[in-house]
Amino acid sequence: MPTDATEDTRTYVVLVNHEEQYSLWLADREIPLGWSAVGKPGSREECLAYVDAVWTDMTPLSLRRQTAAG
Repeated sequence: MPTDATEDTRTYVVLVNHEEQYSLWLADREIPLGWSAVGKPGSREECLAYVDAVWTDMTPLSLRRQTAAG
């Protein structure tokens, strides 16, 4: 296993769940139930950049909906 990000040559995917929460996952592993792959596979740094760009509100979707309903 790599000791730091500069040695990590593995391919990752970005996963999202029903609450619009994101996670990195190794591309060669089976995606767990309740999660879906989004974006495209890439390095850890590329996948983190994607998550930084799209995950602008870390509040779970159910709580955002509850708050909006007032």
